[in-house]
Amino acid sequence: MGKGRLEAFSDGVLAIIITIMVLELKVPHGDNLAVLRPLIPVFLSYVLSFVFLGIYWNNHHHLLQAIRHVNGRILWANLHLLFWLSLIPFVTGWMGENHFAALPVALYGVVLLFAAVAYFILSLTLISHHGKDSTLATALGKDLKAKASLVLYAVAIPLAFANAWLACVLYIIVAFIWLIPDLRIEKILSQ
Repeated sequence: MGKGRLEAFSDGVLAIIITIMVLELKVPHGDNLAVLRPLIPVFLSYVLSFVFLGIYWNNHHHLLQAIRHVNGRILWANLHLLFWLSLIPFVTGWMGENHFAALPVALYGVVLLFAAVAYFILSLTLISHHGKDSTLATALGKDLKAKASLVLYAVAIPLAFANAWLACVLYIIVAFIWLIPDLRIEKILSQ
């Protein structure tokens, strides 16, 4: 079956997730900058999550550009990814409202870890369906970025209980690793 519905559905779900997150930003009462100060943690957690969702949207788009069609296993793998991404507004809000306390930061990392695992599973499912010699398999290679991300999340989660801010730094490092779209896929597709 074609991939168009999968792309459209995924784009719609990600748009809704971002909309939910922005609607959780409450407008303060007052007309001076002092009323914004308590909202800084909430805003920072929103920015971090918005960046992560943007990264997933961008890289998901690249994944799907490298394939021709989908099957039922791919649809379920994609839903698995969307499930974990749909939890981002909840953990974002909890982390921001609690000023980056240990447990919310750790749970944020758990959601990011499982989203990364789901993305990795989706990639493997796509490669399995299209073959080890496919454009996508060639482009991803050993996928060291994905594996490094999983390790950083696994380290950050328990670290949150010792130093939540350091755990957040590891989440930011993962975001920086992925900020540049997956050029491997672009390079292969342009050839």
